[in-house]
Amino acid sequence: MLADGNNQPPRPSFFSRLISLLIKAIILLALLFVFDKLLPSISQQTQSFVVAKWQQLSLLQQELPTENSLPSPLPERNLTDTWGAARSQGRSHEGIDIFAPRNTPVQSTTQGVVSKVGENTLGGRVVVVVGPGGAGHYYAHLEDYADISPNDWVNQGDVIGYVGDSGNAKGTPTHVHYGIYINGSAVNPYPLLQKD
Repeated sequence: MLADGNNQPPRPSFFSRLISLLIKAIILLALLFVFDKLLPSISQQTQSFVVAKWQQLSLLQQELPTENSLPSPLPERNLTDTWGAARSQGRSHEGIDIFAPRNTPVQSTTQGVVSKVGENTLGGRVVVVVGPGGAGHYYAHLEDYADISPNDWVNQGDVIGYVGDSGNAKGTPTHVHYGIYINGSAVNPYPLLQKD
C-alpha cells in the first residue's frame, strides 16, 4: 500500500509515453519493411516452383521423343554417333559430342522445364531440361549459360547456353555433350535427332 493511501501507480510522463510510442512505431515500420522485401521474393519463388511442377506433370502426359523427332542442339553442325565410346575410368560415353566454335549458341532440342543450371565434375557447366515424357535432356561442357534459371520454361530452339570445354573436357576441341535420360537411364540421342 502506498503511503499516501492511493493504490494507483504513478502515470508515466507525456515524454516517456511519446518515446514508447515512437519505439513501437519504428519497430512496426521495420517489420513492415522486412516483410515488404521478403514476401514478394518468397511468393515469386513459391509460385515459380508450383508452376514448374505443374508443367512437369503435364509434360509427363506427353509422348517421349521418337526417332528423328528432335532438332539438333547445334543446327547445321555435323552429327556423329559417339554413343558408347570408351571414356576414362572404364566409363562409356552416355551421349554424343557435337563440335563447334567456342560460344556457339546451344539450343534446347525440346520444350520443357529447366531442372538444373550449374556445375558438376565431369560435365563442367551443365543445363538439364525435363521435356515431354519426363525425359531429361543434358547439355554439358558449356562455356556459359543463357539467361535461364531452374524452374524456367523453355521452348524448342531457345538458347540455353554456349559451346565450351568446361569440366573434364578442358583443353579438348570445344563441343557440347548432349545426352538424354529416360527413367534415370541414358539412351542414345543420335537416332532421336533429325539429320540433314
